[in-house]
Amino acid sequence: MPVPPDDTAAGLRARLTAETGPVTWPELERHFARGRVVHVAPELDLVEVAARMVEDDRDTVSAWMDAGQLGPATDRQARDWQARTPRFRAVVAAPWVLVQEDTEE
Repeated sequence: MPVPPDDTAAGLRARLTAETGPVTWPELERHFARGRVVHVAPELDLVEVAARMVEDDRDTVSAWMDAGQLGPATDRQARDWQARTPRFRAVVAAPWVLVQEDTEE
């Protein structure tokens, strides 16, 4: 018998953590072209942001956006990422791909 999904907040965060992984700009380009890449500031927890988006926590998400800590990736960012080829951590909060530059070398 299959195990039912854990629909708790902790279960959601555990699932998102398991689905978070490293990606490079070439892997993100097609998602950027579709307008689906969302940049997450380094001071925010990537998994927590994804969870809040999945939970439709509009107040928190709006506050992050208003503070410039969260938002759609811009053309300027894309050009910078193309030039520098940084590594990212990414997680999907459908339909969005949330990305954060990986600061660990």
